[in-house]
Amino acid sequence: MNSKTRLAIFDRLATATPEPTTELHYASAFELLIAVVLSAQATDKGVNKATAKLFPVANTPADILALGETGLKETIKTIGLFNSKAAYIITLCRQLLDKHGGQVPETREELEALAGVGRKTANVILNTAFGQPTIAVDTHIFRVANRTGLAPGKNVLEVERKLEKGVPKQHKKDAHHLLILQGRYTCMARKARCRSCVIADLCEYPQKDLDSGKSLD
Repeated sequence: MNSKTRLAIFDRLATATPEPTTELHYASAFELLIAVVLSAQATDKGVNKATAKLFPVANTPADILALGETGLKETIKTIGLFNSKAAYIITLCRQLLDKHGGQVPETREELEALAGVGRKTANVILNTAFGQPTIAVDTHIFRVANRTGLAPGKNVLEVERKLEKGVPKQHKKDAHHLLILQGRYTCMARKARCRSCVIADLCEYPQKDLDSGKSLD
C-alpha cells in the first residue's frame, strides 16, 4: 500500500470519528492504568462495571493498598482473572509509591517495569494519558492492519513497527483509537461490515464483499 492510500484511509477514518478515544472510563492517568491492567481478556464494558465500584472508594495507589488484596479482589471479582490481576495491581501500587511518588511514569521503560504492564499496556498509557503518538496493537488493530493492507505483519511487534513508519504524521496521535474503533464496530472478525465501511474502496482485503456487506472468510 502506498503513502497516498494510507493518508486517504486515515483522513476518512478521522472524518468519520473526529474525536476518537478509549471506551474505558477514567479520570486520571492512574485510573486509566488500573483499567487497562484489568482489561486483559476482558471487555471494556466489563472493566467499566468493575471500576465503577472500585474508583469511588480507591482511586490512588495508597487507597488501593489500604483496601488490601482481599478487599480489591472482592471489588473487582466480576472481572476475569481477578485474582491474578489483584495481585499485580497491589504490587504495581507499591512500586508507584516507592519509586515514582505515587505518580504514573511517562516513559515506556518505567511503565514496563511495573507489575502487570507489558508493551501494549505501556503504549495505551503513553498515548491516551500522555498524548504520545504510540500505537498499542491489540487483536482489533492487528486484524485491521493485516486485512486492509495498511501494515501487514506476522506478529504484533511487526505490525506496530510498520504502523509507526507508515501512519501519516498528522494522524499518529489518534491512529491507535481510530483503528481500534474500526476493528470493533466495522472490520469485525466474523462479519466485517464492508458495505458500510468508509474505506472499503481503499482496502486491499481480497475477500471483502461490498454487495452483502460481509467478508467471505
